[in-house]
Amino acid sequence: MLIENTLIYEKQYYIIVNNVEQKLLYYFDYDDRNASVNMVFQHFHPFYEIMILLAPEAEHLFEGNLFHLSYGDIVLIPPYLLHKSIYRKGAPSKRIIINFMLPDEWMIDEAGYPELLSPFHAQGHIYRFSSEQRLKLYGLLNNILLYTRRPDYAARPIDELMIHTRFVEFLHELYLLRDQNLYANDTDTTPLSRKMYAIAAYIHQHYQEPLTLSSLAEDFFINPYYLSHSFRETLNFTLSDYIQIIRVKNAQHLLMTTDNKVSDIAAACGFSSFSQFNRVFHKHAGMSPREYRQLPSPPNDMR
Repeated sequence: MLIENTLIYEKQYYIIVNNVEQKLLYYFDYDDRNASVNMVFQHFHPFYEIMILLAPEAEHLFEGNLFHLSYGDIVLIPPYLLHKSIYRKGAPSKRIIINFMLPDEWMIDEAGYPELLSPFHAQGHIYRFSSEQRLKLYGLLNNILLYTRRPDYAARPIDELMIHTRFVEFLHELYLLRDQNLYANDTDTTPLSRKMYAIAAYIHQHYQEPLTLSSLAEDFFINPYYLSHSFRETLNFTLSDYIQIIRVKNAQHLLMTTDNKVSDIAAACGFSSFSQFNRVFHKHAGMSPREYRQLPSPPNDMR
């Protein structure tokens, strides 16, 4: 067990609360990652996620926008937001991941949870606090880990309640500190890389519209051939594949969260025809849209 700046880190330690009937889920994952496990593409999931970086540096992508992370930064990810962490080459990066889901009946204004979770839905999603503020937040998380280390801990309902209560206390402190966020994105990228990420972010915002290499090149004042080559060099995807995957990802979200007709979802996500939608969806998801809708829960990533 390591204590770094008072945050307890125990490699490959995890805490699980999984009350299926109530839809109450907690998963605390204490582990490290390196560049070899970076996801190929951004993914989404139906639960909330917190990532606390315990390495000197990393990057995070939110819907095509690149953000630089430093030690102690807290990343807040709401459900169904496309994102991925990018870890540096070299020594593994320590981090703590907390996934959680709360019962639907709690997510009403009268219960207070929507306001408590509002920092997850604020623009930016990354929080950086002073050393004193971090110590207070770390202490609240340490209380959860230490509780699960007690000899009488047995993951009983009373233990699950205690974990939930202490985690809500952590979320409340985070909520109180939300306006004291010190984070400023200082990503060290070239002007060309910044333009490619700007184009990626534009695709996320306009995937419902007709998007082509020529139209994007014109909008961003760049030669089409140069755009095609530079986009692949920066994001490791061809421009056409990136557009297709963004559309499929958004279609997956609608398939899992709405009862809309599959044909209506295809049109809403920018596909020119239902047959094109089926072909592209199967290419990137490995199954048809209807088969995806029948899954009990969405897979974390499709690539």
